[in-house]
Amino acid sequence: MVSMKKGRSFSNTSAKPHLKSAGYSMADKSGSGTKMPRHSHDQKKQVQRYATNEKDYIFWCEDCNVPLIEKGCSTCGKDGIKIDLSQPADVRFCSPHERSILHGMLLSSFDYDPLGEKVILLNKIPGDDKADEVIVDGLFFGILRFDMQRMGYVFEPSVSGASILLEYTSLKTVILKKNSRHLNGKKVNYDQVESISSDVRINDIILVKSGNLKGFGVAYCDAKDAASVDGPVLRVRKIDSQQVSLNTKISTMNDVVAANVVHIRSIGKNAINTIKGIANQKDHKDLPVNVSFSGGKDSLVVLDLTLSALKNRKVQAFFLNTGIEFPETVEFAHNYCRDNNIELIEKKAESDFWDNVDVFGPPAKDFRWCCKICKLAPANAAIEECLEKAATCITVDGKRRYESFSRASISTSETNPFVPGQLNLFPIKDWKAIEVWLYIYWRKLPYNPLYNMGFERVGCYLCPAALSAEYQRLKELHPELYERWESFLRQWARTNGLSEKFIEHGLWRWKELPPKMVKLCEEMGISVSGREVASPFSIEVTSGISPCRAGGYSIEGSVQGLSMKKAGNIMNIIGKPSFSEELGLLLVKNTSSTVKLFSSGSIVVNADNREEADRQFAELSRQLLRIHMCTGCGICLNACPVKAIILDGAKRVEISEKCIRCGKCTDSCVIVRYSGKMNA
Repeated sequence: MVSMKKGRSFSNTSAKPHLKSAGYSMADKSGSGTKMPRHSHDQKKQVQRYATNEKDYIFWCEDCNVPLIEKGCSTCGKDGIKIDLSQPADVRFCSPHERSILHGMLLSSFDYDPLGEKVILLNKIPGDDKADEVIVDGLFFGILRFDMQRMGYVFEPSVSGASILLEYTSLKTVILKKNSRHLNGKKVNYDQVESISSDVRINDIILVKSGNLKGFGVAYCDAKDAASVDGPVLRVRKIDSQQVSLNTKISTMNDVVAANVVHIRSIGKNAINTIKGIANQKDHKDLPVNVSFSGGKDSLVVLDLTLSALKNRKVQAFFLNTGIEFPETVEFAHNYCRDNNIELIEKKAESDFWDNVDVFGPPAKDFRWCCKICKLAPANAAIEECLEKAATCITVDGKRRYESFSRASISTSETNPFVPGQLNLFPIKDWKAIEVWLYIYWRKLPYNPLYNMGFERVGCYLCPAALSAEYQRLKELHPELYERWESFLRQWARTNGLSEKFIEHGLWRWKELPPKMVKLCEEMGISVSGREVASPFSIEVTSGISPCRAGGYSIEGSVQGLSMKKAGNIMNIIGKPSFSEELGLLLVKNTSSTVKLFSSGSIVVNADNREEADRQFAELSRQLLRIHMCTGCGICLNACPVKAIILDGAKRVEISEKCIRCGKCTDSCVIVRYSGKMNA
């Protein structure tokens, strides 16, 4: 069994796609409107990892040439055409930096940019890194994505985009002989080619024309070699006879706001009423109110909404400074609050990120030890100050369910399981990014300049959850910050037997590489052997049973060699689990105890009495050992009386919320039964 004495431990040593281009199709304008792109099989699988939302569409007013959130245009009064969006459907405006990238891509490939000063929308789609549908004049113009192999941007036109570009350019173009053959998805030999522009190179995205058909494809060879190639010289991705053109009207952002002003006022009023309704309840009238102000667009909007809703009440802005924020974010948070006479409470991480990184190594998407140190600690400190005046405080937060799968099910108000004493309000939880931006433009709010510099979201400059595209932008904006982190990563890679390419392509951002990144490594010949060796599995008590400040007793410990995902799969047998991706924290509650398991490996067990704390830590240790060494034998499946256990595709046990915690599956487990005879 697991030793419960401080310093003793149980240990067991064990070893341990790129998206295809989406085809597009446009329905006849007299029909139901624009159709969403058809995803490849890989894309469909990846979509499931994102939040899915029922309102996966917007509208477009053809007369005013502006996007609409609701069907009716506030300017001309006419209805817009419906545009279905790929999930997660969190469409936004193209930033000046993204526009400059798109402009450069169009010029370098086709020597022409037909988009000019038009309003451009970007809709995030699944991909290896940054990938967006480009929407202009109500048309899907193409996909702008960051290629993880090239570590640079690539633009792929849609059928509509190709049709428009073919009006203005003959570069990167192949004209096929007219025939009645079905061409979509087909490989084409040279004998079917009428002409090919001399600038075509192997693997280029090309424009394809055949009679009245227009579309796009990919080149299988250089133009100069096409005549001598024995076999296909290109593959047509998508081609059809649709006739599309850009709208001659050039609209401005003021035009967009005017066309949507009725809707903006409505959602703003609803959010204000939500804040008032909860903050002014009888039991909440005297509670302190603060806004979680990160310096990002969402927190900016909820700060403005809260001040509008609670004009006669003191509202503070809480800024959690992790110590690894962008300088622009820190400056903006301070300047905005100073200029608007808002009291800013800034809490800095007591333990510096750089003091801990040598011990823990780089943080990862599935190993966010940094959040515990740099976010959770200062957040608790801030809330404790509030709680000196009241038993509970109200925090208004800008989280939106469109942002990620983990936020898709947030309620309008929730008690914070990770910060006791905090009641969170989420008044813009149902807003899309475009609605947030429309509100900002309507209210003429100054915003963090990082958004104009190519960042979709702002946060810590070395956050593993950030995109490689944004990390490359850090190199351009703050070379000194970039070089400090890169120097650490290169040294860490050498120590762990990993190549510089592993660092160059951003693979340090995962502790356990997902399949798409493993595939990338295989394609590029990047060894991941140093990353795949698992740490020896061990659980130990680091601080014995002791009284805790909140009452009851606590035990602190640590676990090594176990992933958070594996731990999360089985936690329903302990209690009701909650997971915070941002904090890297798995919280499990039952009637008599609370378990906190951090991605850093730290464990904290709180219970009503000493005996329960001891029992719960021992039970947690058994379950962590069980899931770590699980062989997928399936014995526990038959032992479960309510069928709450399944084996996933990798034959790992998952225990659902149907679990009644009878313990029969644990009693049947060979690993738990014979753990005392294993090496200690």
